[in-house]
Amino acid sequence: MKKNAAIAVVGTFDSKAEEHFFLKVRIEQNGLPVLTINVGTKGPSPSPVSIDLYELMHNNGKLNYESRDEAIYAMIEEAKTQIKQLHNDGEICGIISAGGGTGTHLCTRIMHELPLGVPKVMISTVASRDMTNTVGTKDIAMIHSVADLLGVNSVSGIILDHAAAGICGMVQSHWRPQESKKRIALPFFGFITEGAEATKYALEDLGYEVVAFHANGTGGMAMEELAVEGYFDGILDLATHELADDLKDGYCGGIGPERFQPVPGRFLPRLIVPGGLDCAVLEFTRHDVPDQYKDRKIFFYDFRSAIRLNVEETTLLAEQLSAKLNQGPTDIKVLIPIKGWSEADREGGSLYDPDMNQLFTQRLKQLLNPQIEIQEVDHHINDAVFGEIAAKVMDEMVRNKQQG
Repeated sequence: MKKNAAIAVVGTFDSKAEEHFFLKVRIEQNGLPVLTINVGTKGPSPSPVSIDLYELMHNNGKLNYESRDEAIYAMIEEAKTQIKQLHNDGEICGIISAGGGTGTHLCTRIMHELPLGVPKVMISTVASRDMTNTVGTKDIAMIHSVADLLGVNSVSGIILDHAAAGICGMVQSHWRPQESKKRIALPFFGFITEGAEATKYALEDLGYEVVAFHANGTGGMAMEELAVEGYFDGILDLATHELADDLKDGYCGGIGPERFQPVPGRFLPRLIVPGGLDCAVLEFTRHDVPDQYKDRKIFFYDFRSAIRLNVEETTLLAEQLSAKLNQGPTDIKVLIPIKGWSEADREGGSLYDPDMNQLFTQRLKQLLNPQIEIQEVDHHINDAVFGEIAAKVMDEMVRNKQQG
């Protein structure tokens, strides 16, 4: 990145020029250069900007659409190409925008093109709504505008100024880890926290840096994206629970097709553990159990409860997981804790059902490519010794890859 790399102020200058030029001035008054980019689809910026994509695309015949949605889609694709090239060339070091519903959608799609660590700030009138799809797996900082964005006033000015100061601080931060270590990704969720902690400590004792991910659907997908970018030397998939919740439309579902599949273009060791595959986590309490689950074993947790999976669901999970793993069997192993797969799946626990776990294991053995080794150990997933075993197996896989 160049020393004088700029902060990109990207937005619909055709409708919100005043707000974006305010951001430009406040960032420059903080001593940092700015590159302004108009991505509006209604017209050019009313005042000069560094790059006016409306003018460029209009002159090249790329915005000749009768429907608004098609024009917006075309603008997003062009802007993504432009912003990625600017970053690759070292011209920009961060991005900030302000907008309503359309501006938020348009500009956050553009922000998705930038890698982890590049500061991304979106001031939005809809930031208090569900931002699941808007933020997705990216490190986008969403700031609620509180008031609508119709010029700069005593309310919006405060919010915009804080956002400008925030991104200035972000791009000026230079923290780096004290030492570079091999990195292991570790997905986990609440029901296996003790096991995750034990595994993390054991991996750290072996000299690894551990990057944990909340296996809540988005967390697992974020890990997969970073794996594609080459962040990890191995994945210890302690929580495969996302598959169960995806099957039952549960709290930690919503995974994409890439989850648990081979990382494109990379041979990355992956250790699979059936953490949380005993249950699906759904949003109900002991006071409002849905009729279809009243005959199930249930673990009441907080505003969520976990239902024990039945024979059909357990069999289907084994089939789904094996189909994914068989696509790249070379660098995969499976480690199964015989005494239980979650906090409530242990002797005396509300979800304990060793026969169901054994059904899953047997079906997995039948379907997995013989190249994939399955090891069963006589421990519970939350036992400290299981974490130590998992760490050692992961370490062996990483070392074998290096030697190969």
